Amino acid sequence: MIKSNLKILVLSFFLIISFKPLQGAEMVEPIKVDWSFKGLTGTFDRASLQRGFQVYKEVCASCHSMQYLSYRNLGEPGGPEFSELEVKAIAASFEIEDGPDSQGEMFTRPGRPSDKFKSPYPNVQAATAANGGAYPPDMSVLVKARKGGANYIYSVLVGYEDPPPGVTLDEGVYYNKYMIGNKIKMPNNLSDGLVEYADGTVSTVNQMAKDVTTFLAWAAEPELEERHRTGVKVIIYLILLTILVYLSMKRIWSRIDTEE
Repeated sequence: MIKSNLKILVLSFFLIISFKPLQGAEMVEPIKVDWSFKGLTGTFDRASLQRGFQVYKEVCASCHSMQYLSYRNLGEPGGPEFSELEVKAIAASFEIEDGPDSQGEMFTRPGRPSDKFKSPYPNVQAATAANGGAYPPDMSVLVKARKGGANYIYSVLVGYEDPPPGVTLDEGVYYNKYMIGNKIKMPNNLSDGLVEYADGTVSTVNQMAKDVTTFLAWAAEPELEERHRTGVKVIIYLILLTILVYLSMKRIWSRIDTEE
C-alpha cells in the first residue's frame, strides 16, 4: 500500500513539473492601471462610476447579474452618487416581478430604489443554457474574486485578439491573451462608440473598459472610501500617541538622571 502511494506521488510530481501551457498560449501579466481608488487616500472618480454603470446597464446587464446591489446604492455617498430623482428613474426603467397579489397571481411593476438589481435570467440553469453552457458570473464582487483584481478585469476586456498561428478555437470560443489558457467564451462586446456617454466623453474601448471596471471595483467594495478615511485617522492617532509616549518617556528618564 505504501509503495503504491509512493508511486502515485512520484508520478504526480513529474506530471506537475513537466506540465506546459497549450501550444501557442502565452501567459501575460495584467495591464497595470493607475486607478484613482488605489492607495491609502484613494477615492472613486464619480464621473467614471456613472459612466461605468451606463456601460454595465447597456452592455453587461444582458448577461451578468449584480445580485448584491440595490438601485438605491447608486445614490449613496461613496458611490456613483446619482440624485434621488435619477435613482428613482433608473429603478423605474426595469420591470420587476412581484406578488402574489390578492388573487394569488404574480405580477410585474416598475422597479423601486429598494429593489435589487434585476437579474437577466430567472435561474442559473437558464443563464447557462443561454450562453452555450458557460455560466456568466455575477459581477457584484467579481473584482475581489479574481486574482489581479481591477487590473485583471480591465485587461480581459481589452485583451481580445486573433489567435496566433497554431492555435485553434472551438465554435463560440474566443482568444484573449490575458485569460488563463487564452480561451474565453464571452465574446468581445466592446467597440469604439458603442455607448453614447451622457457627459460627452468619447467612448473608446479602453475608456469603457476602465469605466465599467471602476464601477465593478466600487460594487465589490462600496465602503472603500470610508475605510480609507478611517485608516488615515488611525494612522494620525497612532503618530500622535507615539509622540506623546516618547515625550513622556523622555521626561520620566530625565528625572531619573537628575536624581542620580
